[in-house]
Amino acid sequence: MTAPYLSGLVLTGRRVVVVGGGGVAQRRLPRLLETGAQIDVISPVITPTIEGLLTNPDLRWVERGYASGDLEGAWYVVVATDDAAVNDQVSAEAEARRIFCVRSDDRSRATAWTPASGQHDQVTIGVLGGGDHRRSAAVRDAILESLRVGALGARDSLAKKPGVYLVGGGPGDPDLITVRGRRLLAEADVVVADRLAPQPLLEELHPDVELIDAAKLPRGRSAAQEEINRLLVDRGLQGKVVVRLKGGDPYVFGRGFEEALACAEAGVPWTVVPGITSSIAVPAAAGIPVTHRGVTHEFTVVSGHIPPGHPDSLINWEALASLNGTLVLLMAVENLPVIASTLIANGKDPATPAAAIADGTLPGQLQVKSDLAGIAEAMSAGGVGAPAIVIIGQVVEIAGS
Repeated sequence: MTAPYLSGLVLTGRRVVVVGGGGVAQRRLPRLLETGAQIDVISPVITPTIEGLLTNPDLRWVERGYASGDLEGAWYVVVATDDAAVNDQVSAEAEARRIFCVRSDDRSRATAWTPASGQHDQVTIGVLGGGDHRRSAAVRDAILESLRVGALGARDSLAKKPGVYLVGGGPGDPDLITVRGRRLLAEADVVVADRLAPQPLLEELHPDVELIDAAKLPRGRSAAQEEINRLLVDRGLQGKVVVRLKGGDPYVFGRGFEEALACAEAGVPWTVVPGITSSIAVPAAAGIPVTHRGVTHEFTVVSGHIPPGHPDSLINWEALASLNGTLVLLMAVENLPVIASTLIANGKDPATPAAAIADGTLPGQLQVKSDLAGIAEAMSAGGVGAPAIVIIGQVVEIAGS
């Protein structure tokens, strides 16, 4: 068979007919709906997933078998039934009407083939592997992965938009950064990285990228934040793609919105790229759910960098002690003894199960379990230091059962 001619069909507003309502149709419909086509599914029955898609006004279910004349006004046809006679009837009518037709059962009798396809940003990938569907899918997946991680054409892309991107790097494991975050690192001109950002990703940066280590900026914490704001604004005003790479999520105790405000005040375009917060991800990676049916209906995330009783503290520790749900403490290693004693003094059961996890999701992850009264001592004895996350609640106990 001669090689097909690969082309992109513009189906917006045009009629497409899908004959069959089973698994093949279910796989084809989402991509067809993205084109804006007006789609008729002709089938006596459809899968529950297709039924759920019927809320889309571009999709209509014709609840019966195929009948002659059903292709009137169609631009494209997908034949996806398990009845060879019906498939032959549809494809013969499509041929007579000069409508391109895909057949799921016999590609040699079709006038069009469906490529293994995928999309990244504004780039659509279509691969035809000469009938070898596994090869087509493997090549498609390799191309998409290269685009997503920025290995393929990212730095020279015309779609690059200068500005500051506040990127959440996730809990530590470089594989847990979002797809968009990883792509932005490949497109970046400047990367301003935190100590808790996924460090292995920095080794993958292009040699021309200016890397600024935010953890080593001088003159104390407050002054360092002011300097970070200044650097982001300065590089953003130069028209560069600036990635501010943080651990976790930029807005969960990451001071990300302070940086967003600094950019906004200076007229620098900025975008937040959410990350997987360590307050949920690290307990999950250690086998501890922060919620569980019948055990807890809420979880509370608290910063422990300021101890109870400090004039700058904004936390109502008495109220926290009265909650029945899960309590997740971030940045609390140094102040954990006084935090635990304060919770107990305000009515929290000292036998409440507790766990602490250091370097969560990383190869050196350490974990200890105890109760609220003994968790600080257990951390010290187990060598669990900062950065660590402390979980207090019954979910710790069920995780160990």
